[in-house]
Amino acid sequence: MCGLGWVVGNDISFPRQQARTQRFTVGAPRTFAVSADGARVFFLRPATATSRANGLWELNTSTGVERLLADPAALLTDPEDLPAEEKARRERTRESGAGIVGYALSRDASVASFALSGRLFVADLVNGAVRELPTEGGVIDPRVDPTGERVAYVTRGTLRVVELASGEDYAVAVPDGEDVTFGLAEFIAAEEMSRYRGYWWEPGGKRLIAARVNNAPVQRWYIADPANPGTAATEIAYPAAGTANATVSLQVVSLDGTFVPVLLEFDYLNDVHWSSGGAPLITTQTRDQRTRRIHALVPDTGAVTELAVETDPVWLEVSDGAPAWTPDGRLVRIVGEGDEYALKVGDAVLTSGLQVRRVLDIADDSILVAASADDPTQVHVYSVGETVEQVSTEDGVHSAIRGGDTVVLVSATVDRFGARVRVGDHEIESWADTPVIKASPRMLTLGERGIRAALLLPSGHVPGTKLPVLMDPYGGPHAQRVLSSQNAFLASQWLADQGFAVIVADGRGTPGRGLAWERAIAFDFAGVTLDDQVDALHAAAEVEPDLDLTRVAIRGWSYGGYLSALAVLRRPDVFHAGIAGAPVTDWRLYDTHYTERYLGHPDEKPEVYDSNSLIADADKLSRPLMIIHGLADDNVVAAHTLRLSSALLAAGRPHTVLPLSGVTHMTPQEQVAENLLLLQVDFLKQSLA
Repeated sequence: MCGLGWVVGNDISFPRQQARTQRFTVGAPRTFAVSADGARVFFLRPATATSRANGLWELNTSTGVERLLADPAALLTDPEDLPAEEKARRERTRESGAGIVGYALSRDASVASFALSGRLFVADLVNGAVRELPTEGGVIDPRVDPTGERVAYVTRGTLRVVELASGEDYAVAVPDGEDVTFGLAEFIAAEEMSRYRGYWWEPGGKRLIAARVNNAPVQRWYIADPANPGTAATEIAYPAAGTANATVSLQVVSLDGTFVPVLLEFDYLNDVHWSSGGAPLITTQTRDQRTRRIHALVPDTGAVTELAVETDPVWLEVSDGAPAWTPDGRLVRIVGEGDEYALKVGDAVLTSGLQVRRVLDIADDSILVAASADDPTQVHVYSVGETVEQVSTEDGVHSAIRGGDTVVLVSATVDRFGARVRVGDHEIESWADTPVIKASPRMLTLGERGIRAALLLPSGHVPGTKLPVLMDPYGGPHAQRVLSSQNAFLASQWLADQGFAVIVADGRGTPGRGLAWERAIAFDFAGVTLDDQVDALHAAAEVEPDLDLTRVAIRGWSYGGYLSALAVLRRPDVFHAGIAGAPVTDWRLYDTHYTERYLGHPDEKPEVYDSNSLIADADKLSRPLMIIHGLADDNVVAAHTLRLSSALLAAGRPHTVLPLSGVTHMTPQEQVAENLLLLQVDFLKQSLA
């Protein structure tokens, strides 16, 4: 349905619609949780079909009645004003929503906690009352304890607790240095490990495990705002490849402020799991990411016992949803088994023929996982117990969450816009705008390596009409573009409708196809990922004769931006124009955990960094290249683009640079997002004319 009122007929353009709806996420239900008895499902969605700010909702699974529990418009009288720490946290999580963007539940789902505009709110989920609690500063990551008696939060690096009965607010972990924080995830954990939190409640609600992060060893970089020269540059602690990381340690913190140091040293803290199924679990990695250790903690003493050690000669991926305990005390892991990511519970490997991507829920008799079988473009939900049963049935990309016997199934398919959310016979309605276009991807398996790709032609294309080609990849690790989902190809379809044949290809290094496929890029980003884009292009031309290989362009963002610049620099015989958005151009300027995983340590393998970076290739540029970069980007900093541009200028190579003032890696601004697409099409048409 068209819920937000921005479309009258088809008068609105797709770029404007996509920008205003934040890629069609505004209005869609999200962030689901289920009460332990399965009687209630909680989720976020705007309070009305015309609102942009998420409210907290409840679905009664017996009656199918939905109830709005917390409406930001009723709780805030002023516009949202987020603390700087919250803005930084949202940049790491790629969170572009407004209103309530996260919440925590007590174990019995009687209390929920959440933040709005840096203020702390709690909702009584029994009678529906919502109240604000006074705090000592801007609230980050508030989490109600499992018993529902108190809420912890972080402000200015201090971990604090508020008692719900009395309103007493007190500090339990106070920084002991200006570069120290308690209860927050450090940059590298949030950006690369998907660990966005830095404290964990004891099931009984009397103690917490808190991460102490000391950023003093990390080098300082400065992000300036050239459009506003009177504004001081922002200082960030950025651990570039080969440099020092933050020092992270753990403490068991009691409510009276006393603490027990965890007697464990590590390079990387992957995750902490504290449940009633067993002792707290602490998962760590070595800096080279070839060894992972799982420890059990004795909270009273801080002593740890090593439960498992995993090694790999290349690297180990961080697991999503595991390690964790089953309720009866068995250790749940995702392990490499041959060329598969398999589910292991206790000593038994329970899956075969699947690539397990994440653990979704752990119950007494079964575990829900998201996994792919022989088709990596599809992700299904499986229930793993005495047998393995597929829960989702239609072709597509699925996820789920469970409480009791209630399963919330979230499903996206190629032929239907948006994700369908089903709870038994009930479907939770989405108020997201329906796109003014529909993507029609032709799913392909290309070349001798079986590269999965999607081909999109202009709507109404007449066979026999030659088309310029636009490669539209991400093409790197940890991100998959070719999925059986309509939403994945909307922008690519719009680009196709401007007169291009658009190819989206997932080469080696992308997830979902096993360990060997992912590890093929080790020490060789440039060669492997570029070769696969070239091979996919040529194989697609054998399938579709209307592709004009004399007019081929490539565009991408982040790793895709790197790949696009790489393509026109090193394969001008194939690629005739490129658009590089926020590209990494010198891997020595990117962060430790990501870069060293794939390329090694720069002090040990300088030649690998040289061969995979782009600066030295500047004098090879012979094709039109547009480079786009947000000047406020603190992930891929603008220095990447500026250094490449300087080298191109020194080599006398014409190129285009589009600097985006005040824009981060996400480009959330509506006008920027809209006009970027229009400017790119104009550049491509001129370059390929």
